[in-house]
Amino acid sequence: MNRYQAVAVFFLVLSFGVINLPAAYADIVEGKDYTVLAKPQPTEDSSKIEVLEFFWYGCPHCYSLHPHLKTWLTNIPADVNFQYVPAILRPTWVPAAKIFYAIEAMGIAGTLHDKVYDAIHRDKIDLNNEPVLFDWIEKQGIDRKKFENTYQSFAVQNQVSRSTQMSRQYQLNGVPTLIINGKYLTSGRMGGSPQDTIKTLEALLEKVRKEK
Repeated sequence: MNRYQAVAVFFLVLSFGVINLPAAYADIVEGKDYTVLAKPQPTEDSSKIEVLEFFWYGCPHCYSLHPHLKTWLTNIPADVNFQYVPAILRPTWVPAAKIFYAIEAMGIAGTLHDKVYDAIHRDKIDLNNEPVLFDWIEKQGIDRKKFENTYQSFAVQNQVSRSTQMSRQYQLNGVPTLIINGKYLTSGRMGGSPQDTIKTLEALLEKVRKEK
């Protein structure tokens, strides 16, 4: 094989490698896969990349994304700080936000977060109805009175007010929405399938790393 033939073979092999690259490595497109916030927001810890998931327990798309996001979190990169944030885009979303902040304040979000989703979507339980909610909480082996007091507390109400403010600051118009480092926004609708949303999240994390 002469020199020119060798060069031709090299570029032929290279072209096949490019063609066969998995979709996960395809470039994400601004306006299609993500948007840039007009007013980026500061993050809590500048030494890490912040990821916020704005969700609503009553949202079927959030319920679909949740197991994929939970799996991703089992191997969360060391340079990433992740937080769940209950979105509040309308008054009817307030009870769900109160549930999240109450179980978080009681240190039981790790066990009850998934169960709240299942109760609403799988078991069709109306957790917006407070007596129904408190009965359900008791059935989970949680101190009913303690939960009621936490759910109605001033601290939880402050968290709800903060969520309402954050939902406006990040210009949310739906959920689930992921905010990466206070600057980039992607949503379930933009990402397509839950798997696509996770791929977009990973691509945006890499984009932020390169920018740093």
